[in-house]
Amino acid sequence: MRRSWRFISTVLGIIFRHPVAGTTIIPVLPDGRIVLIQRSDSGKWGLPGGMIDWGEDIPHAASRELEEETGLRLTKIKRLRGVYSDPKRDPRIHSISILLEVEAEGELEPEDKLEVLQVKAFARDELPLGDLSHDHDRQLRDYLEDEITVA
Repeated sequence: MRRSWRFISTVLGIIFRHPVAGTTIIPVLPDGRIVLIQRSDSGKWGLPGGMIDWGEDIPHAASRELEEETGLRLTKIKRLRGVYSDPKRDPRIHSISILLEVEAEGELEPEDKLEVLQVKAFARDELPLGDLSHDHDRQLRDYLEDEITVA
């Protein structure tokens, strides 16, 4: 019993004392528009993305999250654009976000209708910057300024 409790307390300590890894995606369509999602929890626009599942690598997580949240298929990971680790970047949990620029195609139709209210493609000069969810304003601004960021 004591050995089991020690194992359980160790696992809980790891889960609750260490940041969770996730990926944030900048999906660029063939015409150059950038796809954002409107989140159901806050009503704010943001980049698609989410947590990396146990046993999953970053490319698979990005592909899965992109498809779930936008309906798009990831055709190519173009570049790693940054790593964001500020404990306040996500109000729900301390997470580290790996920002990827990807090429994507398909129909804008989210599979996860509980998490996503709508999906929309924006021209660069039409992006609703200023009140995006999480730290996505910073991530998109860094991207638009062609910065590779570790923060």
